[in-house]
Amino acid sequence: MTDSDRERWDARFTGLGPGEPGPPGALVGREHLVPASGRALDLACGRGTVAVWLARRGLEVDAVDVSPVGLAAGRAQAPEVHWIRADLDDGLPVTGPYDVIVCQRFRDPALHPALIGALAPGGLLVISVLSQAGDAGGPFRAPPGELLAAFGGLAVLHHAEGHGEESLVARG
Repeated sequence: MTDSDRERWDARFTGLGPGEPGPPGALVGREHLVPASGRALDLACGRGTVAVWLARRGLEVDAVDVSPVGLAAGRAQAPEVHWIRADLDDGLPVTGPYDVIVCQRFRDPALHPALIGALAPGGLLVISVLSQAGDAGGPFRAPPGELLAAFGGLAVLHHAEGHGEESLVARG
């Protein structure tokens, strides 16, 4: 990610405050799938609303983002979370195993094998990307079916695609 991208995210998060903790969209109505303990990883966490939610549920959380402004907003709510400033374009900056991995709207197909490798046996993967399905497309949008193709070897619990987004919930 370029410095201008990081600066764009910092500007977006500046002045927004910490945000309301909550589950990722693909888990709404499926919160019971999240274990009450274990390790969790929130990638491209932004202001950390999902990371804070996971920590409040009793998980040890690593939260990764490129924006120090976003990370500071999350840290203000949950200093117990391990907030990691890293550019995911450089690869996964942590090692598993993780009982829960969440990645919302950050797309880098090169990371897919690393996500599978970091997932604990029986662990929960929750991932969503912007998609060309039901949308005009664009440089950051996944082709239809990308997540099923990448993670279909896991036990898929939920998959949705359309309206410009694809999401998947699966067990390792």
